Amino acid sequence: MKCKGDSAALAAWYQKHLGMQLESFGGAVLRWPDDKAEDQGLTVWHLASHDSQWFSPSDSAFMINYRVDDLDEMLAQLRAADVAVIAGPESHENGKFAWIMDPDGNKVELWEPMLWDDKNKGA
Repeated sequence: MKCKGDSAALAAWYQKHLGMQLESFGGAVLRWPDDKAEDQGLTVWHLASHDSQWFSPSDSAFMINYRVDDLDEMLAQLRAADVAVIAGPESHENGKFAWIMDPDGNKVELWEPMLWDDKNKGA
């Protein structure tokens, strides 16, 4: 979510009142132990500063990240349906990412997770 004011102060509010366990990056990692994925499932929650360009070209105050099993296959399906891929795919140490826009102008992040360990750091 994009903050209207101080993102650190808002994150502290969420920590105090909703019990979000903040990590060193300023957000939280919510774990889903019953998830059978290799990383045992997780949701990353983060607050962006009010002037962040991370959600661009969307002017929305949020961006949803969807986990996918096969990013290349998903992108092929989306392109076949005339959905524009605005960025990616990109490989990072914790997976592959790509971004699309939905019909309402919201930027959507697609993520194919990868275990974050020594064998794939810097991928």
